[in-house]
This record gives sequence, structure tokens and C-alpha cells, in this order.
Amino acid sequence: MPCFLDSVPMEKIFEWPRLLLNDLPALFLLEVLFRTAVMFIVLLVALRFTGKRGVKQLSIFEIVIIIALGSAAGDPMFYEDVGILPAICAFIVVIALYRLVTWLTGKSKWFEELLEGKTELLIDNGIFSMVKFDKEGIAQDEFFSELRLQSIEHLGQIKYAFLEPSGNISVFFFADDEVKPGLPLLPTLFNKKSENIAHAGVFACARCGFTQNLAPGPATCPVCKDQEWVEAIQTLRIV
Repeated sequence: MPCFLDSVPMEKIFEWPRLLLNDLPALFLLEVLFRTAVMFIVLLVALRFTGKRGVKQLSIFEIVIIIALGSAAGDPMFYEDVGILPAICAFIVVIALYRLVTWLTGKSKWFEELLEGKTELLIDNGIFSMVKFDKEGIAQDEFFSELRLQSIEHLGQIKYAFLEPSGNISVFFFADDEVKPGLPLLPTLFNKKSENIAHAGVFACARCGFTQNLAPGPATCPVCKDQEWVEAIQTLRIV
């Protein structure tokens, strides 16, 4: 298997000018400072636009630190044409930027929200906030799955649900005597959605969860204008 040692004369092994700077001028370290700072900012911006759910569990900032340090450490380990000093220089810049950003997030609420985003109310009294859903780019199936993992059977059990900056979903429930009819989250019930109401009863909009009494025939949701409905259920939450 080819190895970089095959292309390097033996007399150059552990040649310090090449090992430390790859025979580049010392002034090149200034360019490394600039390159690292630029890529650090690019990573922050790119990951910020992936949305909270794209970086669930780790914050955007933590992911940027991992990527930046991993890249800076990995290249000089394996490539003979990458000097050690530029990598160390990159480490110093990343750590300095980390301390700076941490300080700024502690001092400025505006900067913290710009970097990490803010908590968003996704469900209010059993109804989806479609504006927030569209903004965060959340898939309905994925969201339903998250709620089912918390033993939630329908939206009528939920008073509030928040999407946290970490990407996690926090849920606050109605008391048992306050649970109301809601959009079922179980696939066997949700998949019965239809644009034609077969019989009179309480139905939930399949898109936003708004519930109302409907007569047989077609109907349009007054909240989101969708026309698919699912028969609402009002079971209590069992944990």
C-alpha cells in the first residue's frame, strides 16, 4: 500500500523546518490565523441555518468547536505536507474564539439568540403554530414521533409544547379533568384522515390540530385552510 514515506527521502525524516512549517515562511502563521477565523465563522453560520433539529443534543457552537478542532488536529497527524505549527496556531485561534463567543453570549441576550436561536412555542392549547413549524422546518411525522415517545396519544392532552434551542421538545400537559378532544397521533387513527366527513362529530384538522363539531360532507379549517380531517379522541394520558 502506498505510504507518504515512499515519496519522502529518508534524510528528510524529522527535518524540523519541514516538520514544523513544511518549509513555509514563519509569516504564513498569520495567514493561518486569518483562515481559521474565517472558517470558524463560516461553520457557525452554516450550522445556524440547518435549524435546531439538525443539531439536536449538541448546541451549534459545540458542533463548530468539535469540527474545527478535529480538522486542525487530524491533518498534521496524517499528511506530511501539513506543518505542526500552523495546526497549533489554528488551535489557539479556535480556543480564543470559543472564549470570546462564550463571553459574548453571557453578556448579550441578542447575541445568544442570534447564535443559538430562541425557544419557540410549537403547540398552544392543543393546536400547532404553523408559522413556527414552517420557520423551523420541522416534519410532521418526526414531530409526532417525538410526542409518542413521551406517551402522548393526541394533541388534546398538550397545553404547551416548546422547541428548545438544543433541539429538544419540552411538553406541558393539561390536568386530566382539562383534557379536550384532539388530533390523534397514533398512525392507525391519523391515517384515516379524509376530506369528506362521513358522520357528524368532533373532528381535528390533520394539519394544525384545530378541533370543531362538523356535519357530514367537506369542510375547510378556519385556522390553516386545510381540508383533511381526523376524528378527534379525548383519552387521558397514561404514564
